[in-house]
Amino acid sequence: MTDPLLIPCAHCAGLNRIPATRLGDSPRCGHCKSAILPATPFDLDEAHFAKQLRGDLPLLVDVWADWCSPCKSFAPTYQQAAQQLQGRCRLGKLNSEQNRQLAGQLGIRSIPTLILFKNGVEAARQSGALPLPQLLAWLRSQGI
Repeated sequence: MTDPLLIPCAHCAGLNRIPATRLGDSPRCGHCKSAILPATPFDLDEAHFAKQLRGDLPLLVDVWADWCSPCKSFAPTYQQAAQQLQGRCRLGKLNSEQNRQLAGQLGIRSIPTLILFKNGVEAARQSGALPLPQLLAWLRSQGI
């Protein structure tokens, strides 16, 4: 039997231990009872960002802003990616306008920017919106 994976809840950031074989069973958080791995991107903020970096599943962060047209046009693609990658990668969205300090700490110079974190460390970064096939190919090249 494989060791359980540590996965932060998308809603409360509480850590949950989930057997890898059960990731497809729509696990619920032991703290808040919400879906741990939603099929939609979840919102990130400065208060919970560090907690979301913990865990064994990679975290892909879309840094965006409400005024950004490319960000808005990329949103449906990111939504589709979340559905296809459920259980393999968690997808979060960080509004750079509402989280200016964190966006600065992350070195955001243009949006949209995608940052892939593995084991709490930035593993890859991609600036600009991508079509779904290119996004998925980029993630495959990163081992997702």
